[in-house]
Amino acid sequence: MNHRVSLGEVGFIGAGNMAEALVGGMLEAGVAEAGALAASDMRPERRRHFTEKYNIAAYDDNRALVRNRDMVVLCVKPQQVDSVLEEIAAVLDKSRTTILSIAAGIPTARIEHRLGEDARVVRAMPNTPALIRQGAAAICAGKSATDSDMARAETLLGAVGIVVTVKEELMNAVTAVSGSGPAYVFYLMEAMIDAARQMGMDDEVARRLVVQTVKGAGMLCEARNCSPEELRAAVTSKGGTTAAALLALSEGKVIQHLMAAIKAAHRRAEELARG
Repeated sequence: MNHRVSLGEVGFIGAGNMAEALVGGMLEAGVAEAGALAASDMRPERRRHFTEKYNIAAYDDNRALVRNRDMVVLCVKPQQVDSVLEEIAAVLDKSRTTILSIAAGIPTARIEHRLGEDARVVRAMPNTPALIRQGAAAICAGKSATDSDMARAETLLGAVGIVVTVKEELMNAVTAVSGSGPAYVFYLMEAMIDAARQMGMDDEVARRLVVQTVKGAGMLCEARNCSPEELRAAVTSKGGTTAAALLALSEGKVIQHLMAAIKAAHRRAEELARG
């Protein structure tokens, strides 16, 4: 799609970090005005925060939030989805409202079952770099979602990063790869910083070097438009320091362990999908 569309009146159920990232990104990117946005949350401090920082309406009642909305974004934990859907089902205008769910592992069919088969549902999996407008998200359509619904979802999520469209059967894989992916990178960064400390480097120097190394490596991969394998080979000289490090990683079966970790995340996403 790659084009912006009008989002209309948008409400966020759940005013946590991801909802805040989306609201902030939308306002910064100019895809919505504060008067068209609202959020609901049981926590008064979060409602107050959204009102004071973003000048948007905040509710303690999810049913009041969803009335007269063109789009409702479910920003709640997977375990809370069913109760939220039961709460809003009677007041939701399904002929008008697009439901965008970012709840990990919850299939569109489960949402449609709760709201009615004609509910227009788009499922998404963003990740935490959306907090700094550098996110990666995938979206897929429920059986009643229209091209317009998908375009709305892409416009909203595109305010905080890239957006790709996939078939729903791949969404649990997306969760395992990019949804949980930042944690794998942070885990590697922890190890690099700890190793630097053990070699006598102070914490601040180690942190700055590691953060910039990871950031620069990602940017280089994007800028050169070539595979990670090619870039790795380009910096690995026979008999050199990088070759020694990669040999140790290979002997430790790090690749196999990382792949096993990603598959474990995939299995967990599938468990959540089954309820």
